[in-house]
Amino acid sequence: MKLALLGYGRMGKEIEKIALERGHEIVIKSNGEEDYDITLADVAIDFSVPSSAFNNITTCINHQVPVVSGTTGWLANYDNAVALCKEKKGAFIYASNFSLGVNIFFALNEKLAEMMKSQEQYSIEIEEIHHTKKLDAPSGTAITLAEGIIENSEKEAWELDGEITEKSIPIKAVRTPDVPGTHTINYNSEVDAIEIKHTAHNRKGFALGAVVAAEWLIGKEGVYSMRDVLNIG
Repeated sequence: MKLALLGYGRMGKEIEKIALERGHEIVIKSNGEEDYDITLADVAIDFSVPSSAFNNITTCINHQVPVVSGTTGWLANYDNAVALCKEKKGAFIYASNFSLGVNIFFALNEKLAEMMKSQEQYSIEIEEIHHTKKLDAPSGTAITLAEGIIENSEKEAWELDGEITEKSIPIKAVRTPDVPGTHTINYNSEVDAIEIKHTAHNRKGFALGAVVAAEWLIGKEGVYSMRDVLNIG
């Protein structure tokens, strides 16, 4: 397939390596500072910055180019992107994390939240650790984890660096050099603690998942998630 990389930072370069290994052609590499003809591509992968993501996505949809986005921090416009995709009969996947392991972790997190729903003696906290160049906090993955708990428990909201309350989930965001991403869910009580954790060793899992998603999306119409790509219930 002919692939457009919208965002050519560390993730974009990692995606390029994987795509080339899988026999694909890179026809566009953009950091948002140059014009490009998106119609040259069969599919686009957006790992840009929050200020560019929505424009990249809508450009693709308006030109009938399927688009996969892993950029976080732009989700105030997510519903607008979905509406445009449906109007134009385009194809779009957004994921806060494309790793197979993380998407299994998402499902595990939701199941645990459902199991713990009646256990009022446990408080819930989320911690995410990323490299110091990450632009947004908390991470999109941490927000997805929090939303998964909220959908399956009595919790109503999450709060960055907040206090533990009956209805809110505090998320602690830590920035440390050269950490691809670590996410931990803690359930604590006076007598014990339950912890589930995902640690990324490098960016290859994210890059491979994004390329697999792009391969899967070609020829489809609609708005999808990585659960659709990976067939995770």
